[in-house]
Amino acid sequence: MTQTIAPRVRTLVLLLLAVTGVLLACAGPASAHAALTGSDPSQGVVVDKAPTQVSLTFSEKVAMSDDSLRVLDPKGKRVDTGQPSNVSGTTYSVALHSGLPDGTYTVSYQVVSADSHPVAGAYTFSVGAPSKTTVSVSGQEAGGGVVGRLYGFGRYMSYAGFIVLVGGAAFVLACWQRGSGVRALQRLVVGGWLTLTAATLMLLLLRGSYTGSGKVADVFDLDLLGQVLQTKTGAALVSRLLLLAAAALFVAVLFGAYDKREDEEKRDLTFGLAFGGIVVAAGLAASWAMAEHASAGLQAGIAMPVDVVHLLAVAAWLGGLAALLVALYRAPADAPVEASAVRRFSRLAFGSVLALVATGTYQSWRQVGSWSALTGTRYGQLLCVKIGLVVLLVGIAWISRRWTGQLSETVAAKAAARTGVKQRADAGVKEKEPAAVRKGSATGSGGSERAEQLARQRAAVDTARQKKLRDADPGRFGLRRSVLAEACVAVVLLAVTTALTSTEPGRTQEEAAKATTSSSSSSATGSGALTLDMSFDTGGKDGKGVVSVDLDPARVGGNEMHVYVERPNGRAFDVPEVKVAFTLEAKKIGPLPVAPDHITTGHWAANGVQIPMAGDWKIAVTVRTSDIDQVTVSKNAQIG
Repeated sequence: MTQTIAPRVRTLVLLLLAVTGVLLACAGPASAHAALTGSDPSQGVVVDKAPTQVSLTFSEKVAMSDDSLRVLDPKGKRVDTGQPSNVSGTTYSVALHSGLPDGTYTVSYQVVSADSHPVAGAYTFSVGAPSKTTVSVSGQEAGGGVVGRLYGFGRYMSYAGFIVLVGGAAFVLACWQRGSGVRALQRLVVGGWLTLTAATLMLLLLRGSYTGSGKVADVFDLDLLGQVLQTKTGAALVSRLLLLAAAALFVAVLFGAYDKREDEEKRDLTFGLAFGGIVVAAGLAASWAMAEHASAGLQAGIAMPVDVVHLLAVAAWLGGLAALLVALYRAPADAPVEASAVRRFSRLAFGSVLALVATGTYQSWRQVGSWSALTGTRYGQLLCVKIGLVVLLVGIAWISRRWTGQLSETVAAKAAARTGVKQRADAGVKEKEPAAVRKGSATGSGGSERAEQLARQRAAVDTARQKKLRDADPGRFGLRRSVLAEACVAVVLLAVTTALTSTEPGRTQEEAAKATTSSSSSSATGSGALTLDMSFDTGGKDGKGVVSVDLDPARVGGNEMHVYVERPNGRAFDVPEVKVAFTLEAKKIGPLPVAPDHITTGHWAANGVQIPMAGDWKIAVTVRTSDIDQVTVSKNAQIG
């Protein structure tokens, strides 16, 4: 039965890995972790004269190059000097050429946030009056395309390699030292090292194109690679490669000199290997912490060591789980993984889960910050999915723990009977040997070859018997299935975690949204529709109500105006007449009368309402409710 299960296990795990990789590869570009919170000139505004510079404010510090901030005229020609600078804090500006003509200009930016993720976007503003432009502001995204998908896949494989490398080595040292001689475990840990090394090299090559042009041809651009090596992320990746060289030495000792030592000698070497392994593993984990979410934002000094502990706990739990799965299915029949080793891993996993809960709670608070962000942002929703998967994984682990208890009860009894069974089986094999084999071994004619053949037959029969005896243990069979289920959930959990690391944190997203809203409201300068609500009372019967004036886009030039009149209860009020007048008292302009057309009950509208210049305009509305009852109400608003 096990012979049919093992291929299915391999097929299932490979299928899960392939599906997860495809999902990651087909995912959209990484969400930016720095958001644009303000700009000058602001989006959509119409200014009287050309500005001398364009300034952008982000939610956190960003890295810029000469081409990170560009300003294009209506024909797509650059009108900036190409040397953006950090004005103050998180505000960056680029100077513009003098004498810019009237028209619509496009501001395009592509920067790298403090937590290593690319940010891109674009918006327009106009000088004098809006005009047609050949520049498209759609599709402004960073980290997309083939390079973006390859980068996302590389991130997933780097996490998977780290978990298998660290967790597999921890399982051997802390739980099953005899496993250092098991070939399947050796291949697992070495495979983790190779995966992490290859993924790190892949990320290093892709980094320049990923944060820049996004072109596959730029992957092997040595100039871009040189620029990447000077960044924080480049330094982290190079540090990871250097630590992987130390990890290679550790793996060589673990499966070489350590495996050849006797049990007494192993105890002396275990402490040194464990200490060195923890240092190397912590360094590898720090290569993520120093360049990812933990390195930017709130309490970075606390968040980075917490992130290191979090990654080590994940590796010890999930990587150890992968090692246990391999040991249960692929360990030699004459040297199966002992129940004591399974119990030791159970305790290690329990401690790792406690560390994950503590560090994960802190990270969740730091990255989300509020209940609204937990449910209303993509990061919060992914975090909820991750928490659900962790709870599911812990539930399956509890089932595995129960099977472990049964394993410890049955294996001891069957191991005691194994010697007697083996002796009786050996006698049975001798009785069942073909006469020609017995004769050949006795006469000496071809005796050495016959003896070797007989020895191989006896070994194969003995191995098959021990394997059958081992697989007949219901505790071991149940443990295999529950650990396999854990591994499958862990593969999906790793994919969700990778997606989280490339998603804008909920706290940042909400703060950026608030800042953008505040900036928009404070610059009611015509960058969007303007709405004014005014209560009126003509003094006559049925003379009270509310009049609302909507002006869109509320800027210099032509505008569309809608006037709504409602009764105090909110129902449409069909009054006989509504008139509007605009006055700019500071410049002694106006009043400029506007007679809107009656559209439907309580609704009037006018197109092409001309605002000649920007300023603090007085908007007066005259409402007549009868032949003799009318009143004029007014409010001031900044337009243009």
